[in-house]
Amino acid sequence: MIDIQLLRENPELVAQKSAQKQVNVDTKKLLELDEQYREMLQSTEKLRQERNEISDQMKGGKPEPELIEKGKQIKQALQEIEEQLDTLKAELNESLKKIPNLAMDHVPIGETEEDNVVEYSRGEKPKFSFEPKTHWEILESRGMLDKERAAKISGSRFVYLKGSVVQLQFAIMQWVMDKLSDTEFIQELIDENNLNISAKPFTPILPPQMLRTEPYQASARLNAEEVTYGIEQDDLWLNASAEHTLCTMYWNEILPAEELPIRYIGYATSFRREAGTYGKDTEGIIRLHQFDKLEMEIFSSAASGFDEHKLAIAIQEKLVQSLGLHYNFVRKSTADIGKPNAAGIDIDCWFAGQQRYIETHTADYMTDYQARDLNVRTKIDGQTELVHTNDATAFALSRILAAIVEHYQNEDMSISTPEVLKPYLGGRERL
Repeated sequence: MIDIQLLRENPELVAQKSAQKQVNVDTKKLLELDEQYREMLQSTEKLRQERNEISDQMKGGKPEPELIEKGKQIKQALQEIEEQLDTLKAELNESLKKIPNLAMDHVPIGETEEDNVVEYSRGEKPKFSFEPKTHWEILESRGMLDKERAAKISGSRFVYLKGSVVQLQFAIMQWVMDKLSDTEFIQELIDENNLNISAKPFTPILPPQMLRTEPYQASARLNAEEVTYGIEQDDLWLNASAEHTLCTMYWNEILPAEELPIRYIGYATSFRREAGTYGKDTEGIIRLHQFDKLEMEIFSSAASGFDEHKLAIAIQEKLVQSLGLHYNFVRKSTADIGKPNAAGIDIDCWFAGQQRYIETHTADYMTDYQARDLNVRTKIDGQTELVHTNDATAFALSRILAAIVEHYQNEDMSISTPEVLKPYLGGRERL
């Protein structure tokens, strides 16, 4: 949720920045609602003061009947106005929640994701002496991917993965955990990118796979119609991405300043409806209802929030580069960064068998937008302030598995092992 003070001081900016995200905000109506709320709050406070004064007068003796009657009248009036105040506050908050976070000035302005900007490419595309295959052709031919049996018992967009590709996934997971837990690795990236933040490593974490409605809504990540599976009888939702049960972790808490930044690398199985994607990426393991993900989540002070965003991006690039994959670095436009984001980037890896780029990574910077509704704060120099939050993909595992299979394929359908993963696979040259 945005800071209401920003709306009061600069409604034109709020309207302009919201329009850049294809959201029309009636700032005049909102300010009128805010003024109505503040006037009613003043009236409420006045009645509370009168109630307290009468309460003081009634102490230490038998009060006059007129005083008792006046006390009853104020109590009744206070009850009525507090109910109205609560209703008005809820209406104001709901209206504020519809306003997206304001995009930072460097974010490209766009109307659709087609307006995202490819800033540069890194790495070499693989060259083959044969016609490269898709990952599903390779995995199915070797008995590592079984879509038909999964569909039989779970429906479409579920798969069984078997054999060496499963071992490859666990190798990636352990490698990432090792790298992000390494202070020297973090410090190298900080130095390379001239960042003014600590080299504190990421703590591995296994978060819950479900969360309740209230914190999920406060995170600004609950997309019930298109994305998220709900369990109505228990007021629970299956998390649609690993960061959803990470960013909500400190709901309604004050974090000690000396503990910041708090950096997590979390692993979770996530679930998405994928509504509206019928016919899109139905083959293979790119777009599934169930997928595993390694996600970075960072809680920081306002002063270091953007540098933490840069660090997360640097980690993403270093991991992809270490795997030897070719990719595009994409600056997401205002139309694509998402409601709670102030800035965001994608990394689109090259899929050699399909001859196209596919998004494998996203990095999101929320400033204090997410923390405001989650009420996650810290104290800096005695002053309470909202933390800033970042989340960023380390690896969406099914997608990076598919990219590796297509990049490192051989004519005999074997898969060469990326150099950095060989120690985690017993030194095997091929899978």
